[in-house]
Amino acid sequence: MTMLRMNTTRRLLCAAALMLGSGLAQADAVQSLKDFVREVKSGRASFSQTVTAPDGKRKKTSSGTFEFQRPNLFRFQYQKPFEQLIVGDGQKVWTFDADLNQASSRRIGQALAGTPAALLAGGNIEKDFELKAQPAEGGLEWVLALPRQAEGNIQQLRVGFKGRELAALEVLDAFGQRSLMQLSQLQTNVAIGADRFRFEVPKGVDLLEQ
Repeated sequence: MTMLRMNTTRRLLCAAALMLGSGLAQADAVQSLKDFVREVKSGRASFSQTVTAPDGKRKKTSSGTFEFQRPNLFRFQYQKPFEQLIVGDGQKVWTFDADLNQASSRRIGQALAGTPAALLAGGNIEKDFELKAQPAEGGLEWVLALPRQAEGNIQQLRVGFKGRELAALEVLDAFGQRSLMQLSQLQTNVAIGADRFRFEVPKGVDLLEQ
């Protein structure tokens, strides 16, 4: 075999290996998400969130913590730049805006459909989402999760894993707004007090029930 043919063969083999390795990594990301839903029953983490307007220019950042316990118990607590609390108690989802002195509630089935909370705290991910592998990006392996209920406010979600560890959630809503939530200090299968998933409307706060 000539040197030219040997080099060409090596390039083809390398290209095939890279393609195969990429496909396996993407398949592993889908499996990592399925494993996460099956194996992780509770968790807590800190997050930073960047919301980008449809024009790609205007951005807003926020940060906070979240906790969850399957099925359908969760608590998102935004701390900066303003305080907001979102609690799922298994029956309803409560939202409390301290600055507005206002709270609202929705039945959990309506509020969860196709949302990141459904991914984190829901019980049957493949019932709620169609899962597709995505190319690696930013050091993470990504899974595209398309809500099966098209009437919701979410167009798509992407879930990023670093190895088997959940690292990021990205949401594209029906208005073209993109929200990237990056996670840190994730702890899984930890004991979380039941009071963390209860909400009582503070005195003097307006309540809007939907």
